[in-house]
Amino acid sequence: MQRRHLLALLAGSALLPAHAEAPPLRLGVAWRGAQEGSDHHVGILAVDWAARTLRVAGQLRVPTRPHGLFGESDGGLLAVALRPGRWLLRLAPDGTVRQRLDIADEPLPRRFGGHVIASADGSRLYTTETDTHSGRGRIGVRDARTLGKLDDWDSHGVEPHQLLLDREGHVVLANGGIWRDRDDRKIRLDRMDASLVRVHGDSGERLGQWRPADPRLSVRHLAWGDSGLLGVALQAEHDHAVDKTAAPALAVWDGRTLQAVPGGDGYAGDVTGVPAAGGGGFVITNAFRDTAWWWSPAAPTRLTEVATLQRAYALATGSGVLIAAGRGLARWHPQQAPAMLPWPAPMALDNHMVVLAA
Repeated sequence: MQRRHLLALLAGSALLPAHAEAPPLRLGVAWRGAQEGSDHHVGILAVDWAARTLRVAGQLRVPTRPHGLFGESDGGLLAVALRPGRWLLRLAPDGTVRQRLDIADEPLPRRFGGHVIASADGSRLYTTETDTHSGRGRIGVRDARTLGKLDDWDSHGVEPHQLLLDREGHVVLANGGIWRDRDDRKIRLDRMDASLVRVHGDSGERLGQWRPADPRLSVRHLAWGDSGLLGVALQAEHDHAVDKTAAPALAVWDGRTLQAVPGGDGYAGDVTGVPAAGGGGFVITNAFRDTAWWWSPAAPTRLTEVATLQRAYALATGSGVLIAAGRGLARWHPQQAPAMLPWPAPMALDNHMVVLAA
């Protein structure tokens, strides 16, 4: 693999040849305009690598910053606000609104934590939430059809963020561990309590809990790899910049232990799995370093820099690894030449994007 050649091609987000073997796809995305303070949107992008086109196939302006995205089986999209946002949206495959929920209309004092997933049988949704009175984390269990609350579980931590299902249909959850005031400002960082938690998908019973060795590492985002390993994106919350940049940005969980990987300058904005055919492992991004790193099971104690892209941020896996950057959408594969398409209009994607069903 010619990594030096790859880095040279991607530097500065140059437009590169697309690949006919990469099929067209639809991406669920969240973004704002290129300028700070621009309007926020949720929508769908249509990507055709062979035709070298990238267009907005549907979009909706939202009142606050969007964050977590979940693709539904019919090609639709669930999108949820980042704290202290209150809304949850269901979009049809064309990007039009099917349902809206304002958590403030519900009786329990809650705010959303930024992510949503469906249960294994598709009948329920799980949302990360915070009790606004106590500050403790909760998992909302919702009717997938109506979005209404069915149950309310303990997240066994503070500031629950992303959650995924494991192979048994149980919930694996990242508790960010950061206490926040009502205006979402970080407080009491010396009392952080970040953890990875596994709870039963039917009852919410805690099945296991793992904490980083460094208590000032926030557990944020999650991605499954083909091998059954879980990639855990970390964000350092140390008081001093030198300590932050020395901290790891990725941990790997094998179901028994949570092992941090050196490197990454203390910040991962997103994490995604690399297909086994491409070497497996995970890619993470650091928008502040304009870099994407790859962790491979073949080199488990280090990260390899694979792309330098201005504001590298959201990730997805689809015919390789897709990387959203300041100027466009890049496609990286360890065994193929890279490609990139410019955004159809100035846009800054949030942390996440998701490949939608055709």
